[in-house]
Amino acid sequence: MSSEKAENIASENISLSGLAGRYAVALFELADESNSLDVVADEVNALSALLDESDELQVLTTSPVISRANQAAAMGEMVKSAGFSKTVENFIGVVTANRRLDQLGNMIHEFNRMLSHHRGEVNASVATAHKLDKNQLDALSAKLKSMVGSDVNVETEVDKDLLGGMVVRVGSRMIDSSLKTKLANLEATMKEVG
Repeated sequence: MSSEKAENIASENISLSGLAGRYAVALFELADESNSLDVVADEVNALSALLDESDELQVLTTSPVISRANQAAAMGEMVKSAGFSKTVENFIGVVTANRRLDQLGNMIHEFNRMLSHHRGEVNASVATAHKLDKNQLDALSAKLKSMVGSDVNVETEVDKDLLGGMVVRVGSRMIDSSLKTKLANLEATMKEVG
């Protein structure tokens, strides 16, 4: 893929919709206006890591039984102990007040997509039948970088239905080399012959 194609992929309009997208746009615009995109990005990624690691925080953010006041108090303490900026503190406050903490992970994901797009980075989504090890992921990243002509942020997911191979999405383009698709194509070809 030429660098011209890479520029087209990077310049494609990013599509955000739904609740998480609206909150992500609001956070992105506030961070951009205050020239604190890097700080906010670091802080929301730290928050994302906390969400992934802490069972208590997951319960706090997803349980409908916990009152808004208790959620606000607990999230306020977490923000203070983490030392987050005023922008992130206010964002978490609004999310908590609106009872949307269950969508916090999705909001962070959408924010990171917007930030990558803003920086001209190319994102790739890769689905594989089995989890990729570090060497495989590094080789895939290098191959995608050589195809696109710029750095590529690779997000991976495991899809057991693929049987083997992978499905790679870069921008609006998709490369499907999964065993599931190859078998489906072979089946279709055999039906045409027989």
